[in-house]
Amino acid sequence: MFEIKHKDNRGRVGLLKTKHGTIKTPALMPVIHPKKQKIDVKKHGAEIVITNAYLIYKDEELKEKALNVGIHNLINFDGPVMTDSGSFQLSVYGDVDINNKEVIEFQEAIKTDIGTSLDIPTPPYETIEKTEEDLAITLERAKEAVEYKEANNMEMLLNSVVQGSTYPNLRSFCADELSKLNADLYPIGAVVPLMENYKYCDLVDVVMASVSHLPDSVPRHLMGAGHPMIFALAVAMGCDLFDSAAYILYAEDDRFLTTRGTYKLENLQEMPCSCEVCCNYTPDDLRTMKKEERTKLIAEHNLNVSFAELRIVRQAIAEGSLMELVEERCRVHPMLLNACRQLGNYSNDLEVYDPRIKKSAFFYTGPESLKRAEVKRHLDNLKDMDKKRDLVILPNSKKPYSKYVNKSKFGEFYTYGSERELDLDNTDFMVLDVPFCLIPLDIDEVYPLAQNESPKIRDIDSIEFIENFISEFIEYYDQTLISSKVINDLDIGLYNIHPQSNEVKFKKDDKRKIKAIADYQFGNGVGETLFEGDLTIEKSKKTGKIRHIYSNGTLIANMRASDSFFVLAKEGAIRLHNSQPFPENRVVVNKDSEPFAREGKSVFSKFVIDCDINIRSKDEVLIVNEEDELLAFGKSLLNHNEIMNFNTGQAIKTRKGIFNNG
Repeated sequence: MFEIKHKDNRGRVGLLKTKHGTIKTPALMPVIHPKKQKIDVKKHGAEIVITNAYLIYKDEELKEKALNVGIHNLINFDGPVMTDSGSFQLSVYGDVDINNKEVIEFQEAIKTDIGTSLDIPTPPYETIEKTEEDLAITLERAKEAVEYKEANNMEMLLNSVVQGSTYPNLRSFCADELSKLNADLYPIGAVVPLMENYKYCDLVDVVMASVSHLPDSVPRHLMGAGHPMIFALAVAMGCDLFDSAAYILYAEDDRFLTTRGTYKLENLQEMPCSCEVCCNYTPDDLRTMKKEERTKLIAEHNLNVSFAELRIVRQAIAEGSLMELVEERCRVHPMLLNACRQLGNYSNDLEVYDPRIKKSAFFYTGPESLKRAEVKRHLDNLKDMDKKRDLVILPNSKKPYSKYVNKSKFGEFYTYGSERELDLDNTDFMVLDVPFCLIPLDIDEVYPLAQNESPKIRDIDSIEFIENFISEFIEYYDQTLISSKVINDLDIGLYNIHPQSNEVKFKKDDKRKIKAIADYQFGNGVGETLFEGDLTIEKSKKTGKIRHIYSNGTLIANMRASDSFFVLAKEGAIRLHNSQPFPENRVVVNKDSEPFAREGKSVFSKFVIDCDINIRSKDEVLIVNEEDELLAFGKSLLNHNEIMNFNTGQAIKTRKGIFNNG
């Protein structure tokens, strides 16, 4: 029913299959009023819409027609249709004249594609006692709806709504309980007041508390979110669907939606974008129109802007630049920027879902970039790596650093720690970098350490961030030599440093380099086992970069030119398997899948019974059986959580099968 095609942070481009077609997510569902709709939303990009089943149920004429011809003919939309249950009316008026079972039956009877149980939308900042009371009812109704659907073999997909007001622990509890049910989608409800009042920080906490406790194999729907300025942020948190009547409600009030905010027609001197409406009309043209015609045109603009933004978001996910887009969009309003910074507090969660390799370079856009998954991952790897006795910290230079570092001027060197002659064979050489703090010269071409850009004029936050990391990191070493240029740039504030007379020069060593990259990619110590024997290293004649590594004449691995990570050959996979204990770098498949894996066929999630929790999307992985026999090797398309949660779709793109471990 749902399949992930591209990933970046928690954002994903996916395909959601329904009876009336497949939807590409993230997607916006325009709200269709069953009596008032006059705009062809499909013409402007809508693949799915949402309407209110309760409004139809309460209107005898609409009800009769819907039961006779179905919801799609009623609202004149031949694509997938989602229906709400009346929860909105419940939140506004305090009561509805329908019960949970009746609204589920009615939605199935009118042939909706995705129906919704009658949840209790508890508003933000309600008392915890009232929230818990409402939540108990929501969970009871969700369970009743799922059981009723299964008992009656309904084709309709079913929403189970996450509630819990602004209490993250209750949101998480609700998500946990709903995850035990067999629902098809999980909306996150009662968040409209947060957005209307610019409480975006609270929105981040609510969404992350919900999404982090929901299954990855099921789409999440942020209810009532229809302003394009928040799409990128919400998608980065893992939301797949949005719905809103904002496009028409704002138009009725002469307001234009944009990614920079909302503009009133009365204040416009120029049209705000390049859509068809904005190209063909001026603000004066619209101001002189009749109300109905003007509203229709502004609504069309609002739809065009909204769908255009989702296309930009999907492209950003595909190329790996989603967080740069989020940081850009969130700078349009101080409260959104607060929310972006709040999302940075969830970097541990985001790192798990963030692919290690992307098509796009890492662009530093401000202090918020310091909390991105790529930075956290690199700094964690630095702390965990096998360290030598001494450390030399050099100023940055032209990239790749390892090629140009000896052509740069280091200035004097100062020693922190014990003073003695530098043992160059037992020394880690690292270059100062924003935002990655320190980049070991042996791995400086690995993504994103070479594929990143930051302003030459550093902001105070990045300087303090680097200072704090280096001050802690050098305690791992007996002796640290620091270039005076680094000290002057950072004002590290170290005590008891002394001028150093050692000659400092980095010596390039290709064998040391490939082993260091293998350790960085697969785990400490792997390099020695992976690249043992009589090594031959082939380089590109054009670029001078390493391309192929052979041991005793057998190909071990290829180095990908775009990111300098290794793509294993058969012998490399065997060596990696022998060098690491179970379950590191492994995906375990069941007996049914074993012969297909050996034949080099791709591995589907439903056949995976276990895998390494450290697997990220695009990692090189080993495919084994329950006895840890190596069956094949390939590239993971998902992370550990997703592989274990999905029952459909590919998990591993197999490169080659291995028969009898030989």
